[in-house]
Parts: sequence; C-alpha cells; structure tokens
Amino acid sequence: MGSNTAQQFDITIVGGGMVGAAIALALSQAGLQVALIERQAPAEFNPDQAPDLRVSSINLASEAWLTRLGAWSSLQQMRLCPYQRLQAFEHPDSVVCFDAADIKRSHLGHIIENNLLQLALWQQFPANLTLFCPAMVTALQQTADSALLTIDSGEQLQSTLVIAADGGNSQLRQLAGIGTNGWQYQQACLVALVNTPYPQQDVTWQQFTPTGPKAFLPLPGQQGNIVWYDDAARVKQLAVLKPAQLTAELQKVFPEQLGKVEVVNSSWFPLARMDANHYYAGRVVLAGDAAHTINPLAGQGVNLGFADAKLLTELIISAHQQQRDIGNEDLLKTYQRKRKPANLLMMSTMDGFYQLFGNDIGPLRNLRQLALTIASRSSMLKTLVARYAVGSE
Repeated sequence: MGSNTAQQFDITIVGGGMVGAAIALALSQAGLQVALIERQAPAEFNPDQAPDLRVSSINLASEAWLTRLGAWSSLQQMRLCPYQRLQAFEHPDSVVCFDAADIKRSHLGHIIENNLLQLALWQQFPANLTLFCPAMVTALQQTADSALLTIDSGEQLQSTLVIAADGGNSQLRQLAGIGTNGWQYQQACLVALVNTPYPQQDVTWQQFTPTGPKAFLPLPGQQGNIVWYDDAARVKQLAVLKPAQLTAELQKVFPEQLGKVEVVNSSWFPLARMDANHYYAGRVVLAGDAAHTINPLAGQGVNLGFADAKLLTELIISAHQQQRDIGNEDLLKTYQRKRKPANLLMMSTMDGFYQLFGNDIGPLRNLRQLALTIASRSSMLKTLVARYAVGSE
C-alpha cells in the first residue's frame, strides 16, 4: 500500500486543538514518532488582547495532567482564573453553593481561554514531533496494519495508528466511515465578554430559568464571561445587537448579582449533541469532540476530551514500552469500553438537567425546588457534587 515516498510515523494525529495537542505532546514526550496535522497554528499570546470568547472550565483532574505535560506552567505565565465556589439557583434567595473548602481543596477549577490552553500545549512540543501546519487531510487508505494519509501538499504519511482529534465535524471520522447519532437542541447559546464592577471573582454561577440557564464565568481582573441559553431565534436576535444594547438586555433578565456589567463583545453558537457510533474503525481512533459533543451546560466538554486523551495515551505508551502493536484492536476496544459509557453518562446527565430545569411545568418546578433545597441542606451531597466537579471519583 502507498508509495515508497510516504513518511513513516508511529502515530499521526489530525487536529491540533486542545485535545489533539495534548495527545501529540504526551506521545512525543514518551519517545514515539508523532506527526501532527493542523490547519492553523495558535496565535502568540498578547497580554493586551481581549480575552477569547471561547473558554473552558478546567477541573483538577485535567489540571494535574496538564501539569505533568508541562503546559500548566506556561498557562500560569499567560492568563487563567481559579474559582473556589460553584453556585446553582433558580431564585437568588435559594442558592446552593459548592465550595472547594468542603473537599479540602484550594479551588474547584480554572476558567481558561481555549486559544491560550492550545498555545500552552504547543509551546511544549519537543523536537521529535513533526508538525504539518498549515495542512489538511485529503485522503485516507487503510490496510490491516497501517493507515496512509494524504495531505493537501501531496505528501503522504504512513502510521501504525491515526488519531482523529479534528472536532465535532471531524473530516477524518467521515473518511473512516464512522457514523454518528445525536440531535440539534432547539436552543442556542450566546456568549459575551463583559467588564464587571468587581475585583477578580472566585465564583462561577448558573441560574436555571424556563427559557434556559444563565451563567457567569469569572476571568482575570475585572472581567467575566456570561453565557445565555435561550430559544435559537431569540439568541440570533441578541447576537446582532451592539454592545450597549446587549448590555441593556442582560440587565433585564440576569440576576442582580451580575452587577452593572458592560458588554465588550459577543458571539453565539447552536447547541448539538453528537455521539460517534464507534470510537474506532481499523487504524483510526476518535478522541474529544470528534467522538462526542455535549450540551455545554457545565463547560465540561474539554474535560471529557482530556479524559479520553489521557487514557488513550496511557494505553498507547504502555503498548509501545512492551513492544506491542500500538494500533491493535484490543487496545482500541479497551479505550472504547472505558470512555464511551463515561461520556454517555455525562451527556445524559447534562440532558437531564436541561429537561428538569429548562421548562415551566408545575410538577417539574416543584421537583426542581425540592432538589435544590435538599442539595443545599445535605453536606454529603454537596461534597459529592464538588468532588465530581473537580474530576475525582
């Protein structure tokens, strides 16, 4: 298969976003011959630039892994915002608060701009990692023991295993013939960068309303990120407003604890749930959003992706050290068996929240209030939720 001119690698990763970059870094640090194909390199950090609208809530499990990879120290020299408390409420007079102190931790997680997290990982890439960027895949051929990728320059890369980390609309997943199931939600999500009247905050909160959740994520300094879920048509109307007009709309519907914020800029995106029917086909395996996209209610999407990445790289490195086939079906089956149910559980949990809190039916309203009241009074339950939030079992 393939021509004699194909470059040989142990692993080729398609997609150099947060999850793909973490996989490339972990595998190349372990001494494997790794190629990474990515369309666009992350921009250099400029401390004067406005924070990116796309942020993630990074839990302690992800933080620990990023620290081992060496990327966390880079992030600390850029921008990140720790938070100690997580609040959930329907009415501001009945707030359930989950506190890092409840589980004897200094913080529950960090809010981090996605582009900075990607950049921090790229900054750690070792010399033995071969980067093809800007580049995109044009063809995939597979045999029993290898996969051959052709990229738009005409170059060919032959590998024992190819990892698709190229996002929810994964081209490689389609080339590998892996189907998906899922749906578009009727809602969409508006995100906005706001200036706040307060010093840097240590709390992230979510208010559940019949039209969808409204959330605040703290950012470094006197800034924050607001997230507004609503009917898709309503969100599209909001998205075209000028910052001052959007500020006025926010003040009408967000709880008072938001304070007198000022919108800097905003964007919106549709909400979808997607789960790949299989996490691998032949010598191609999926990770992160290529395998699953989730209702972003809790900002957990990238933590699921990092959990995929961590397990997959551990399995590959172990096989490599034992001089076993790093793309064998038993390895890929183990990965799918452990990650697919965990990801589906998180997706279903988020959908459960979405159904429970996303409408105004009387009995459900009573059930919500009961659930929040029980949660607010049960220290054991609050501790369990806090432990789950940080990513510990």
